[in-house]
Amino acid sequence: MSEYSPQGREGSVVGVDGFTHLDAEGRAVMVDVSAKASTERLAVARGRIDIRSDVLDLIVRGATPKGDVLAAGRIAGIMAGKKTSDLIPLCHPIGLTSLKVFITPDEKGLEIEAIAKTTGPTGVEMEALTAVSVAALTLYDMCKALDREMRIGDIRLMQKTGGRSGDFQRA
Repeated sequence: MSEYSPQGREGSVVGVDGFTHLDAEGRAVMVDVSAKASTERLAVARGRIDIRSDVLDLIVRGATPKGDVLAAGRIAGIMAGKKTSDLIPLCHPIGLTSLKVFITPDEKGLEIEAIAKTTGPTGVEMEALTAVSVAALTLYDMCKALDREMRIGDIRLMQKTGGRSGDFQRA
């Protein structure tokens, strides 16, 4: 085994085919953000879970056998967003300044939205997306005995602000 030498391996060098999480040899690396300025960053993600109307009515009324599944979904989403770096390989641990999860009923199910904020050298898109994903999975878990055909989907980044790559707003 060769001795490790950091020479030529520092910095946020773009690796293979423009991917920042690959070094020049194609090995997975955590991006070095130490030289990046700390800026205010925000990310908004959304997703949904489609649910049968009779089960949706029970959820909205808080009358499911497992109680207030909306509260459980919000809490699970927040907890997951805080643990994103433990779940997603190469994701930086981030000190979130705010993470809010909203679950809104509509005619087909529940729309889930997460808003993550931080001041730091890297963005919070993964935290917002993770919060939405785990909130949806929690809602599914708590209601699967009532509706096994629930469908989780359309998880997407809606907006991001801050950072070198600039702002993004989904059309």
